Amino acid sequence: MIKDTVQKVCEYIKRSPSCFHAVDELRKELEESGFTELREEERWKLEGGGKYFVRRNHSSIISFVVPEISASVGELHMIATHSDSPTFKIKPDPEMKSAGGTIRLNIEGYGGMLCSTWFDRPLGIAGRLFLRDKEEGITEKLISFDRDALIIPSLAIHMNRTANSEQSINIQKDMPPLWALATGEESSASLTFSEWLAENCGIGKDRAADIIGSDLYLVNRSEPVIWGVNKEFLSAPKLDDLECCYSSFLGFLDAAARYDSLKCAADREGGCENREKGDDSIMMMHCVFDNEETGSMSRQGAQSTFLSDTLVRIAEALDWSAGDLRRILAKSLMVSADNAHAVHPNNPDKADPVCRPEMNKGIVVKYHANQKYTTDGASGAIFTWLCEENKIPWQKFVNRADMAGGSTLGNISNTQVSVRSVDIGLAQLAMHSSYETAGSKDPEYLETFAENFYKTKIPEIR
Repeated sequence: MIKDTVQKVCEYIKRSPSCFHAVDELRKELEESGFTELREEERWKLEGGGKYFVRRNHSSIISFVVPEISASVGELHMIATHSDSPTFKIKPDPEMKSAGGTIRLNIEGYGGMLCSTWFDRPLGIAGRLFLRDKEEGITEKLISFDRDALIIPSLAIHMNRTANSEQSINIQKDMPPLWALATGEESSASLTFSEWLAENCGIGKDRAADIIGSDLYLVNRSEPVIWGVNKEFLSAPKLDDLECCYSSFLGFLDAAARYDSLKCAADREGGCENREKGDDSIMMMHCVFDNEETGSMSRQGAQSTFLSDTLVRIAEALDWSAGDLRRILAKSLMVSADNAHAVHPNNPDKADPVCRPEMNKGIVVKYHANQKYTTDGASGAIFTWLCEENKIPWQKFVNRADMAGGSTLGNISNTQVSVRSVDIGLAQLAMHSSYETAGSKDPEYLETFAENFYKTKIPEIR
C-alpha cells in the first residue's frame, strides 16, 4: 500500500502553528480513532483493550493502548518526540512606540533559532489566551490568525556594508517585529494590542480586559511545500520536530488500528487465546513533550515527571506492583525521535568524514560517545534488527569529534524513567531555521518503522 505520509505531515504542520495547536490536532485524531482522554486531576479507570491519552499543559501528550490481557504485558514500546520549535515569544504589554511613527512588539527568543531567517517575511501570531469567564472562571482559547500580522525588517545593505560578511544580531534591538503605525490616517494606535487580539480572535475588542493571561508566539506564514525535479524535497516551518512527531504518530495509529482488527477477529473466532501470539505482551505508547528546545526543564518537558507519573498511574489502575512496572521497564525500549543533520551540500566539511546522512536515504540513528544521544551498541543493534526485518532503509549519524552537538529527548527522559533507549531522526538541512528542508520520502520510512516497532517484540540480548 502506498502511503501519502509526506502530504499528511504537510497538512499537520499547517494546522499546528504553535505547540498547543500541535497537541490539539493529535487530540482530535485520537478521539476520532476511539481513544479516551484521561485527566491528571481525576481517578483513572483503565480496561483491557482500552485506548487512552493524557495531556499536561495542553502542550504535551502521552497516548497508549492497554492490551486485552493487561496482566500479560511484558514490555513497553515508547516513541518520544517534541511539540515545540525555536521561535519568538511575545512579552506581556508588548507595544513599543518606535522611530518613524511605528509600533513594534516586544519579544524574546524561544530556543536556539537561526535569527537571520526571520527577517523580511510575513509573520503571524499563534498560541493561547486565558479569558476571565463569569460562568466558568477562566477559559482557555487557542488562537491562530489567518493573516499576515507582522514583519521584522532588516537593515539595508547601504547602512550595513558588512551584512554579508559579518553579522551580529541582537534580539532585543534588531528583532522586535513591526506591528502598526502610530500616527497618520493608517494609525492602529487607537487599538491596544489586547484590543486588537480580542477583535481578531472573535471575542470582540470590548472584552480585551478579560484577557488575563497568554502564551503567544511569532509564526512563519510560509506554507509547507513538496518540491524538486522529482518532488524529492520537503520544506516547511517546524520540521524539527513536527516531522518526526506526526510521522511516528501515524505509525502509532496504524498499529492501534491493526490491534483493533486483530481483537475483533479474535472475538469472532473464540476469544483472546486465538489472538496472534505476542500481541498482548506489548503496550504501545506515543509521547510528545514540550520545551525540548529550551532544555526540557518544565512540568511538561521530558525532564519532568510527566512520563513517570503516567506510568505509575497506569500500573496502579491495572493492579501492577512497583516490581511489575520495574520488570516491564527492564525489557522495554524508548525510541527518541528528533531530526538529524543531513550532510550540507555547501558545507560538507561540517559533517563527520564517514557517517554522512543524506535526505531520502532512510531513518538516521544517532550516536555520541558522551551520551548526548542514548544509542549504544545494544539499542543500536535492536534498531538495526527492526529496520532490516522490515526492509526499512537507515543510516548513521555522529558529530565531528571537534564539534559539539545538541542533546535530545532520550537522555533527558532517562533521568526520570530508566529504560533502554535509541536516538533516531530524519535527515534535514537548516535545522532551527524558520523554514527547514528535508527529504519527501523519509516520513514514510518513519511511519512504517513506528508501526512495526509497536507490533514487534524486542529480541532478547544474551
